[in-house]
Amino acid sequence: MLICFALLGCSEQAKQDQSVHAEADDTQVVAAQAEDEQGSQPAAFVEIDKQAYQQRLQGFWLGQSIANWTGLITEMDKVGTPETMPFYTDQDWGSKDLPAMWGEGVPHSDVIDFYLEREGVPWGADDDTDIEYIYLHLHHQLQTAKLTAEQIKQGWLKHTYSEDDAPLFKKFADSEPVKENFLWESNERARILMAQGMLPPETSEAKNNAKYMMIDAQLTTEFFGLLAPVNVAVAKDIAYLPIRVAANHESAQIANFYVVMHSLASSVDKDLPIAEQGIWLATQARKHLNDNDYPAKMFDFVLAHYRNNPDKQNWEVTRDAVYQRYQLEQADGYQYKDPFEAGINYAASLVSWFYGQGDVKRTIQIGSLSGWDSDNPTATWGGLLGFLHGIDGVKSAFASDNISDTYWIHRTRRNFPDHTPTKDGEDSFALMAERMLSIIDLVVVEKMQGRSDANKWQIPVALNTK
Repeated sequence: MLICFALLGCSEQAKQDQSVHAEADDTQVVAAQAEDEQGSQPAAFVEIDKQAYQQRLQGFWLGQSIANWTGLITEMDKVGTPETMPFYTDQDWGSKDLPAMWGEGVPHSDVIDFYLEREGVPWGADDDTDIEYIYLHLHHQLQTAKLTAEQIKQGWLKHTYSEDDAPLFKKFADSEPVKENFLWESNERARILMAQGMLPPETSEAKNNAKYMMIDAQLTTEFFGLLAPVNVAVAKDIAYLPIRVAANHESAQIANFYVVMHSLASSVDKDLPIAEQGIWLATQARKHLNDNDYPAKMFDFVLAHYRNNPDKQNWEVTRDAVYQRYQLEQADGYQYKDPFEAGINYAASLVSWFYGQGDVKRTIQIGSLSGWDSDNPTATWGGLLGFLHGIDGVKSAFASDNISDTYWIHRTRRNFPDHTPTKDGEDSFALMAERMLSIIDLVVVEKMQGRSDANKWQIPVALNTK
């Protein structure tokens, strides 16, 4: 659905046709039935079917979980240091996993391959999904379209552990038990600051949080784009404070980039080949980056390298170019210091997005092999492609109906109700998606001045021009 190209004329066209189909499945542009407050010509609305959207949201959570736990197998195995070189390639898929830079593998798999939980076994929470789960809970519990800084702080303090009150955790059966609160880098610092009474956005100011350039905000905020379908301005608005919990400057721009892509995922033209849909989404989100900063320059470099490469299976050559240009040469104003940074992982994520060409499995595979913090970009794309394809599309991609759709939030977080008392874990992707629909009702009506009924949303197109 190419709303961005149709805005100027869709109102007049809709007056003539009464219905302008914008997407084959669940989204269309229709004419409003009344004049706006200024008495001007009727505006057009983007109409989205709720039932279809719920299936897409389930796909988001499932795709994100598969990609997260697959990417965790190779997380920090290859970070461009002499000790961890050479990087993985396609030839390493299916081989034995090597230790991460801290000397350990992971307990759930010792082979580099897709990881699936079967029915009856809930997906474990991880920081790629559990902070988004906190925000889902807060929005639903508080019945609000936008969280305040105080609500965010209270939610973090209630639902995450501190380093002092965290329970004991054993990574492996023979590991020494240690306290683990499953917060790292900028998120960990932000929680400490919130416990001291500080609120976002101050928790991501450089003077307070030296880790503000880390990848943390990407993991925790993509889903805000799905709470504001089509309307990028609203998506950016409701995501602003959650992003600024832990990110600032370029890292905040990068997190915002992913939010925009998720918001526009409802706007993609389904008549385009799936690879072109992905490029359209990415290039639209690129418009929200500052041209003078390194995220925009990284985007332009990776996209150009992809387009100029005649072999679209040889993603490794572009990954290696990213390593050379940004980790070794520190080009475009980027100063690499840490493999957990937003910058290097953003560039790596673009490699898997472009070369994955919209294929769920291939994108997860490339993301897992790309290096650095490989679970994070992979989880982001798994969620976005899961949304684009829907839950049935994800299951079809993995040729299985025997995939878990339940979720174990208390693996890493605390103080949540048990939505599935007869099953292991505390929630299901179907129930999580259902609660998200009720939040989107609030966002559409209160933030977009749109309409909501039992079956659909109508979002004014005129609000989606920025």
